[in-house]
Amino acid sequence: MDSLDALLREAEIAHGHLCAGQILGVRMAMLGCERLGIGDPRGHDRKRLVTYVEIDRCATDAIGVVTGCRLGKRALKFRDWGKMAATFVDLSTGRALRIAALESSKQLARERYPEIENKNQQQMRAYRELPDADLFAEAWVSVTVEPRELPGYKGERVACSQCGEGISYDRFLRSGDAVLCYSCAHPDERYYQPLTGDAAPQSANSIPGPRCECP
Repeated sequence: MDSLDALLREAEIAHGHLCAGQILGVRMAMLGCERLGIGDPRGHDRKRLVTYVEIDRCATDAIGVVTGCRLGKRALKFRDWGKMAATFVDLSTGRALRIAALESSKQLARERYPEIENKNQQQMRAYRELPDADLFAEAWVSVTVEPRELPGYKGERVACSQCGEGISYDRFLRSGDAVLCYSCAHPDERYYQPLTGDAAPQSANSIPGPRCECP
């Protein structure tokens, strides 16, 4: 595995900037891979690892950089729990380790570098140097990764009987003879609601462009 500094440079490029959360994410992922004995997660060991992340913040981008796990590869799983934590699952052995950032690390950063007024800069410096035990809580856990959740899973592709949109990876429900996507089966629970009638905005093609203000 690359060095901490090298991985931080990659994380900064991928995320757009370097911050305390990025450093935590890189170190968390490095620790998870080390504990599982995965030395080359983006190369030789790339098919062994599935990672569950519990927050949609900076650390998640950093974890993806270190592990090579991506949503598009179906190797990164997001659980919106609002916690700076991740679980690393070794598919080859079934072992799984959950790592959570300790709240106490913020106070340790303040105590170690009280002369640094900027909180982010203070934490960035401390998080590079503090030992893993001062940054993270570790717990071996059991994770059941269902076949349909595995990278490379090939399930049937069907069309929703109501909206007609294609559905992959068994994400559908049967109602009698009908096959429904989750959105049509539970319209009150979907994250969007269709706009109709006067509530719907005009299409982009029908909106007039700005008028010329030249004299």
